[in-house]
Amino acid sequence: MKLKLLSTICLFISLTLFVEAQNRLLNSPARKLQLAEFAIANLYVDDVDEDKLVEDAIINMLEELDPHSTYSDAEEVKKLNEPLVGNFDGIGVQFNMATDTLFVIQPVSGGPSEKVGILAGDRIIEVNDTVIAGVKMSTEEIMRRLRGPKGTKVNLKIMRRGVPELLPFTVKRDKIPVYSLDASYMMTKTTGYIRISRFAATTADEFEEALHNLQKKGMRNLILDLQGNGGGYLNAAIEIANHVLEKGELIVYTEGKRNPRTEFNARGNGDFRTGNLVVLVDEFSASASEIVTGAIQDWDRGMVVGRRTFGKGLVQRPIDLPDGSMIRLTVARYYTPSGRCIQKPYESIEQYNRDLIERYNRGEMQSADSIHFPDSLKTKTLKKGRIVYGGGGIMPDYFVPIDTTYYTDYYLALRDKGAIVQQNLKLIDAHRSEWKEKYKTFDRFNKRFEVTDEMLDDLIELGKTLGVEYKEEEYKTALPLIKTQLKALIACDLWDMNEYFQVINSINETVQKGLELIED
Repeated sequence: MKLKLLSTICLFISLTLFVEAQNRLLNSPARKLQLAEFAIANLYVDDVDEDKLVEDAIINMLEELDPHSTYSDAEEVKKLNEPLVGNFDGIGVQFNMATDTLFVIQPVSGGPSEKVGILAGDRIIEVNDTVIAGVKMSTEEIMRRLRGPKGTKVNLKIMRRGVPELLPFTVKRDKIPVYSLDASYMMTKTTGYIRISRFAATTADEFEEALHNLQKKGMRNLILDLQGNGGGYLNAAIEIANHVLEKGELIVYTEGKRNPRTEFNARGNGDFRTGNLVVLVDEFSASASEIVTGAIQDWDRGMVVGRRTFGKGLVQRPIDLPDGSMIRLTVARYYTPSGRCIQKPYESIEQYNRDLIERYNRGEMQSADSIHFPDSLKTKTLKKGRIVYGGGGIMPDYFVPIDTTYYTDYYLALRDKGAIVQQNLKLIDAHRSEWKEKYKTFDRFNKRFEVTDEMLDDLIELGKTLGVEYKEEEYKTALPLIKTQLKALIACDLWDMNEYFQVINSINETVQKGLELIED
């Protein structure tokens, strides 16, 4: 009798819980949304695009969360992943769609867009005389117009900040190689340099190969350049940090409301666990770059040189949807080994998007004294107990102000009109064979090649034909940059990007300060 009564009670409780759960489901926001969509699709007076209704609803929901929770349709998923995982034929830019405009995050290193002078921050307005900005054109349609077989050409018109008229470019499509390591070379007999542009599927292998090659050449000190590196795969960042940290040292941990703390530790089998190390960063170093930098700083493994990093420390989990589309949903935050949160505040999305501009306006790019952190964000490094700060990006140990001395209006006009790139192409076309014969190695070229007055006079005249008014004082001020940039572009065309950076880094103050500090 007691057993029967107990069974009846258990059945009653189960039925009650089931009914309560069913009621919660029927009264849930998800059910409300589903009913609204069903009513519109089946009862609305006119025909509706049901797929678009659902996509718009998803996009609007995600916009209420944070700056990095996003929706991508099936075609966007494929295209946006290509720069990290494979080759493709196209113009070679990483981009985002911003207010119905294709915004260039950065041209692919060595790709066709970079070669003609398209810059990070450019906005593509027209493709083959068709306006693509502000017309609600789908990303799929835009990419269809930009992509095409290798060797074919596409005419673009670009909007560039500070330039009143649209700039025309003709880009010859090519197979876009996905390399994440831009350069690796010996700066001195004992100091090597490696520049990583993004953290992709092949980054760990590329880095390891470069590291071993430099060690064979006598490298004992390493400058790791992450300037402008916007991030990428977490696993790639962990592998890079593993090469420089000792066994068991925490690299990064993630934690969220519904995601328990997950730690990633060094395995102790890295190939550069001793030796001096400097990491170079700037305001465009983000996400995976900040993970590597934060781990190195927190363990007092090396010195961080440059300017405060971007401050992107949100973890996105890809959620694949049945039609091939995907939601990248923020599920946790990244924290450095000392417990610092990398992510900068985002209470106002508009303010978040203006953050870098505000940094310029506050003078943060020119002076470290203009940067203020509340005491609540202070923490200490794990070995030496140095004060470091959380709450938005990684603050370097040694600040290097942004140098705009050479960037006169005249130089910017030459650059933006494409005069410097065009002059380089003319020189290469005329002298490629001659220079290849004369400078059989890059070392010989780097030591002996000089940009002549005749080349510079031709550049000035070319500028005039493109509508750039000659300004002698501004020209003289910018002359070191103009000569170095021309030489670097010539080196790139004669050899590769590795040689380009060897030349251009000679006037990069952050690189030079890193070299000075690492050999002190």
